[in-house]
This record gives sequence, C-alpha cells and structure tokens, in this order.
Amino acid sequence: MKILILRFSSIGDIVLTTPVIRTVRTQQADVEIHYATKEAYASMLQENPYIDKTHVLERSLNNLVGELHGEHFDLIIDLHNNLRTRIIKSRLGAKSYSFKKLNWEKWLYTTFKINKLPKIHIVDRYMKTVESLGVKMDNLGLDFFIPEKDEMSLEWLPESHRDGFAALVVGAKFKTKQLPVNRMIELCDRINKPIVLLGGKEDEEIAAELEEFFRKRDSTKEFEEGLDKLGKRTRIFNAVGKCNLNQSASLIKQSNWVFSHDTGLMHIAAAFKKPVFSIWGNTIPAFGMYPFRTQFTIFENNELNCRPCSKIGYKQCPKGHFKCMNDLVFDFYLGE
Repeated sequence: MKILILRFSSIGDIVLTTPVIRTVRTQQADVEIHYATKEAYASMLQENPYIDKTHVLERSLNNLVGELHGEHFDLIIDLHNNLRTRIIKSRLGAKSYSFKKLNWEKWLYTTFKINKLPKIHIVDRYMKTVESLGVKMDNLGLDFFIPEKDEMSLEWLPESHRDGFAALVVGAKFKTKQLPVNRMIELCDRINKPIVLLGGKEDEEIAAELEEFFRKRDSTKEFEEGLDKLGKRTRIFNAVGKCNLNQSASLIKQSNWVFSHDTGLMHIAAAFKKPVFSIWGNTIPAFGMYPFRTQFTIFENNELNCRPCSKIGYKQCPKGHFKCMNDLVFDFYLGE
C-alpha cells in the first residue's frame, strides 16, 4: 500500500506527526510512506528511516499536485486539514483520512472561556486518523533524526559547558508566547547553571541582551571565586542564529535540561526525552500540545480570566498588562 501523509507546517506540528509515520510503517505490511511538506521543513524529515520519499511544496500547489498525481497513492492521511490539503485530496481522488481540528472548541475557549476541549494530546488525535487501519500507539514517543553532518561536538562549546548545561530557547513565533527580556534574565539567574541560548536569526537581538547582561566583566581568578562564593553559576553561551535547526536539535540532545516557550524546539526536546520546563503565555497546555511522553514542568499563570486570549498568539498583549508572562512564577530546582 502506498500512503501519502500531508502536513505542511510548522516545526512542532511536524515533529508531533512522527508517531503516525512510525506506527503505520512498522505495523502495516508492504507499506510505502511519502510525506508532503513545505520546503522550509523538508530537512527535518530527510533522515527519517520510516519515510520513503519526501515531496516539497515550493511556490506552486499545481506543481506539487502534478508530482503527487504521478505516484498513484492508495491512501492519503491528512494531518493538516486546511484548504490546500483539501484541494490535494480532491484532485488526487484517493481514499483519505483527515485530522479533526478543534477550531470551534478553541474559539469557544478563547472568546467566551467555555472549555469544551477534550483532555487528549494532539499526538493521540493525530493517531485517530489511522485507527481504521488497525494501527495503535506504541511507547516510543516522538522522533527526530539528525543528519550526521549536523551533529554538534561539545568541543564547540566553552569548557564551562562541557560537563553539562541547560538549553534555553529564547524565541517564539508570537510575542505573547515569549517572556519579556527582564523575565528571561530572571529565569537565567534562577537556572544558575551554564546555559546555551538557542533560536533563529530573528532572536539575535534578545539573545545579545541576555549575553551582555551575564558577560563577565573581569576574567581574574578572584572574580570567579567571588561569583562562586555568591553561588552564581550562570554562564551564557549564545548559539542563537549560529546553528541551523538540526544543529540546534543536536545541542538540545546533549543538554541536561531544556527551558522553552511553546515552540517547535520544545517538541524536539521531548523527542530526545529531555526534562522540559515549558513556558506558557497567552496559549495553554490544554490545547493539547504540551511536551509528549517526557518529564516536564509547566510554567503558566492560571490566575487570569483573560487567558487563553488566542489559539496562536499576538504581537502584543490585547489587555496591555501581559500578566500571563509578567506575573509568571518560576518554581523549580535543578539540583547539583
């Protein structure tokens, strides 16, 4: 049987589809799996051993449909369920199963604070699309496969970080999902360990502020001894904008702990079974996208009647106070 899986974006969502890929491939006889996604995310799938072929949406949907039409698929598993995927399904004419979105339930919650959301992780909802095939969830969690060329050596890090470090993902797609810089500084001080900052080019300005705040003003032995006496062990290494996605994933794989907003790198950390400290602003874990099958701690402000205000996010707090992040309590202990 030849199967096409559709999921065009984004990083986290694609990582969250990996149990479907794996279980279909390992639990079905004589199956060939193809996966269609956007060009920007194709590198995430290139080393996945359960995928036979990746198809890329560049600019033209027609070109992609033409390419897919020539494959003669027996079944389409639509894990995106938007206008483009509906067009693809219609034009290919193959039997299909589609992921059920919860747009109505999320609208009720964000608009009227009426919670009709099922208490189920989105991965389990993705898995429902293949129930009729007899495919069942295994116990292996999420997958992320790093190309050998992108594996990062610890020698790339300063000596202070080679015996263990925390990864801090500084960015988020929307500002209302991201801690303000002053709160990130507070979090770094609270972590009190060597820290590697991770993020994209768009996060470089914020990362530079964090790096500058914790920069050592004096490299003398006396200065270092003074910090140790005060119990100050935060040391920042700024890798933001210096690594591609797979290289950032490699650093997460080698970290001891991961602190992240509601982002794709949080789900990559879950794929590597890292202890995740998950930071939530205007969105909520109840939407079903909290870290999957790994140890995790949630930081969120449940004392607000305005939260969640969006299923995605905003450029700024609609109320102007941003209490979901400004009043967030960091309650954790990492040990020695």
